[in-house]
Amino acid sequence: SGLLTRLQTSAPTVRTLSSSKSFSQNIPSCLWKLGQLNHVAIAVPDLEKAQSLYRDVLGAQVSKTVALPEHGVYTVFVELGNTKLELLHPLGEKSPIASFLQKNKTGGMHHICIEVDDIKAAMTELKKKQIRILSEEPKIGAHGKPVIFLHPKDCHGVLVELEQA
Repeated sequence: SGLLTRLQTSAPTVRTLSSSKSFSQNIPSCLWKLGQLNHVAIAVPDLEKAQSLYRDVLGAQVSKTVALPEHGVYTVFVELGNTKLELLHPLGEKSPIASFLQKNKTGGMHHICIEVDDIKAAMTELKKKQIRILSEEPKIGAHGKPVIFLHPKDCHGVLVELEQA
């Protein structure tokens, strides 16, 4: 009985967080909502080798190559269940991926894409918050939906694509 008494009296007190204030109170409400990660884009110098890696070596489902002249890229999507990888390869000499690959010869992560429920409202609010958008209007992206890109210098070095969900 002496050991039991000592254990009962020396047991640490469990404290709970006050639920009167929620963490979301510090986040200003927006007219738009950030959704799920849609994809991570990877610039690749050899699209066929990259497709083969994900399809033949890793066993992923890999889409056909699609040309997006408006964006200056070829795209291939790798399905991962909960998200996708987008393989990007230059299309034309003015491709932003060509200049990326000049600096990163073996390729690498190019951008992340996050879904939003209202891209126009997101643009308006982000401009008010001094976040630069790389185009005046959304363009149609690889999924046939409006997209915008946010300047990486305003997003901690990451190029962020927002896509209308």
